[in-house]
Amino acid sequence: MTDAPLDLACDLVARAKKGGADAADAVFIGGTSLGVGVRNGATEELERSETTDLGLRVFLGRRAAIVSTSNLDPAGFDALVEQALAMARVLPEDAHAGLPDSSALIGRIDQNDLDLVDATEPTVDALLDRARAVEDAARAIDGVTNTSGASASWGRSEVALASTLGVAGHYARTSHSMSISVLAGEGTGMQRDYDYDSAVHLSDLGDPIAVGTSAGRKAVARLNPSRPRTGAFPVVFDPRVANSFLGHLSGAINGASIARGTSFLKTKLGERIFAEGVSVIDDPTRRRGARSRPFDGEGLRCEKLSLVEDGVLQTWVLDSRSGRQLGLRSNGRATRGASSAPSPGLTNLFFAPGQETPEALMSDIQEGLYITEMMGSAINGITGDYSRGGTGFMIRDGQLAEPIAEFTIAGNLLDMFARIRLANDLRFRFGSDAPTLRIDALSVAGA
Repeated sequence: MTDAPLDLACDLVARAKKGGADAADAVFIGGTSLGVGVRNGATEELERSETTDLGLRVFLGRRAAIVSTSNLDPAGFDALVEQALAMARVLPEDAHAGLPDSSALIGRIDQNDLDLVDATEPTVDALLDRARAVEDAARAIDGVTNTSGASASWGRSEVALASTLGVAGHYARTSHSMSISVLAGEGTGMQRDYDYDSAVHLSDLGDPIAVGTSAGRKAVARLNPSRPRTGAFPVVFDPRVANSFLGHLSGAINGASIARGTSFLKTKLGERIFAEGVSVIDDPTRRRGARSRPFDGEGLRCEKLSLVEDGVLQTWVLDSRSGRQLGLRSNGRATRGASSAPSPGLTNLFFAPGQETPEALMSDIQEGLYITEMMGSAINGITGDYSRGGTGFMIRDGQLAEPIAEFTIAGNLLDMFARIRLANDLRFRFGSDAPTLRIDALSVAGA
């Protein structure tokens, strides 16, 4: 019988230290997933997978090497250690390499109080029933002509981390999800839309009928789109695309990008980059959060972090290496795989909600755009120049009007960030969440 993941990681680290490593850490990453897909009621896909990976990172002074294996037999660990040490001896020194130098190390922790594990493991039949319910609800909408299929899935992942600093941490997480892509109309006038939902616990997952109905109605609403006229307009972003701005922000304040000097925000720490009242928070401690975790990829305790407060940029996103490059300490944001070194990354990232309802946010717009989907990406991370295609609806006299497509929105992210206004409809669904968002005076290239 295979040893427990945390025991394996601890054993591998102990062997590395005994074998001559100055320091070492080991990470186990395992997962089990079950997924089904249906189309027009027929089963189209059924897949179950199980993965296990164990990675070892060793240090000889400032030289570091990483090896990984999917063979969890401890009889092979000494050879794995020797392979890692042999690699480290011939690699160049890295002045910023090393384990964390922080008092926020977790020590020993097994599981947590974040409620990340649902004991319910659905059967194949239960997943098929869920997927069919989603698809049937979508196909029942008048105007829907077909679907690209509906899917339902379950997964369980497990992480264990040990290091020569006394770190010994373990946690697991489950996930339940469903999704559908829907087609409406005929021939060249056909339109597509989608909807999906996911949750850590099955009891928090949305109603399959509601998801399918939503996708069907969205697809039908997009029929017979026109192109908006070219000009500068206020643009409102639906929550499912508004969170893309969190992605642009997180990339721009990633410590590795700042250290390389490849970010348009590299000189903005401590300065106002958003309007007053706008705050951005990363919270790995949220119960049942999609990306919650008790510790990061280097064994530092995870804590809630305000990235932007009242419009002012407060911090970079740091792991130990990027922190050393910048003369700072890690803020517990290291992510990693079994065969890769840690790098900075975020967890449950969100815009704090504003005060206005979405209806109030657009009530004074005489002519504007409401964006429901975006495609393509021409974004320059160094200058902040932004250009993306979109689809959605016109806003006329404060109300959603006719569908629109085949247009491009352009601007500069520094200017766009400064003009963001937020509604109060924030929902925590996907790990990166935003309420409805408005930016005035964006350039639109249309008809």
